[in-house]
Amino acid sequence: MSNSLMERAVAAATDTKEALLGRGVVGQTGALFARLFPGQRAVVVADENTYAAAGTAVVASLKEAGVTIDSEYIFPGTPTLYAGYSNVEQLREYLRPIEGVSVCSIGAGTLSDLAKLASGELGRSYLNVCTAASVDGFASFGASISKDGFKSTHDCPAPAGLVADFDIIAAAPKRLTATGYGDLIEKIPAGADWILADALEIEPIDQQAWDLVQGPLRAALADPERIAAGDPAAIVGLTEGNIMSGLAMQAVQSSRPASGAGHQFSHVWEMEGHGTDWDPPLSHGFKVGVGTVASCALWAEALQLDLANLDVDRVVAEAPSDAEVEARVRALLDPRIVEEGVKHTVGKHLTGTELRDRLNLIKSRWPQIVDRAVPQLSSPEQIADQLARVGAPYHPEMIQIDWDRFRLTHFKAQMIRPRYTILDLLVEVGMLDEVVSRLFSAEGYWGRHRHP
Repeated sequence: MSNSLMERAVAAATDTKEALLGRGVVGQTGALFARLFPGQRAVVVADENTYAAAGTAVVASLKEAGVTIDSEYIFPGTPTLYAGYSNVEQLREYLRPIEGVSVCSIGAGTLSDLAKLASGELGRSYLNVCTAASVDGFASFGASISKDGFKSTHDCPAPAGLVADFDIIAAAPKRLTATGYGDLIEKIPAGADWILADALEIEPIDQQAWDLVQGPLRAALADPERIAAGDPAAIVGLTEGNIMSGLAMQAVQSSRPASGAGHQFSHVWEMEGHGTDWDPPLSHGFKVGVGTVASCALWAEALQLDLANLDVDRVVAEAPSDAEVEARVRALLDPRIVEEGVKHTVGKHLTGTELRDRLNLIKSRWPQIVDRAVPQLSSPEQIADQLARVGAPYHPEMIQIDWDRFRLTHFKAQMIRPRYTILDLLVEVGMLDEVVSRLFSAEGYWGRHRHP
């Protein structure tokens, strides 16, 4: 990736002022902290594992730059640190009475999210030193935190500064690298979902954000074996790709550039609390990777549909009412998330003239959508192969999601977000049930891949 592209990404970001990426850049942490937070003291936040990876170097750099270290807040390394709200509260209350300080956090997704939300709730900026290329959330606003067994995104600013030292990141545990790959690869079908929303005049593509994410994407994913092996040169692309995605989300104040239907599969399982009690907890990127295969399988089926000859009158006549849609949502979703699901699903449900207008637009623009989406997409087989080669799950059984639950997730995923994706198209044309049935039939993708 060119330096100019990263500079453009940082310039477009709303919260992040500087991002240092490269080999050995951990030694510049102190100087960056001093530039971003002049006169402030530092509270170094890490867990025992991330401190072992970079803590000594970070502390030395802060001292060399003349930054006073107020204190260090180190979470235990065992059991694996979880992004639970109780940990946010502990850190926030530790920081609250200390004036004139900013956080310098050291860690991967969980540690970053804890520091991000604790700082955000206090109205303070912070800096993060990345220790693994595990998520795109390093550079994004919002923190994915579990509260009362329910995982959701909490609003808070992105970091003011980022340090990503490729030597440190390349030495991270392989599972963290693999989960970052799973998070990044979903940008492929997410791009097709955005093309769809753009073509139907629902959410226009922001060209700058599109270029930041999609421009370097294929190269970043191109060599899963070398990434899995921790080759620093291969890790560069993965790290930059995830950070660029976060910066693009800042630029448009939306996760649309980096998140589509594949992420919605993951969101369902996160909202249901799946894998939160594991050690280590089931990662976001592992769930997203499986969701990416599912999304690409849906797209592969959708592209075979003859929507240019859609019988609009029949679809409008057979469309369910708002009450029927609400009843189905209530029958399917977990009680903890059902009200949010009703709000989003009924809110985007079209009937009558509005549905007719949408269907006529789908009908007229379907050839154009196909022409634009085909070169953007990969087949589910290709995605599964890449995930396997990087050492990430590519089948629901690999993350302990059984056959029936996985099938139902195809319907739940459409219900939990307002974002328009391939799932919404299939609902509007009245074909989601039919497409899912084909996918799970003996001849369909999941029927042919019943087990990993």
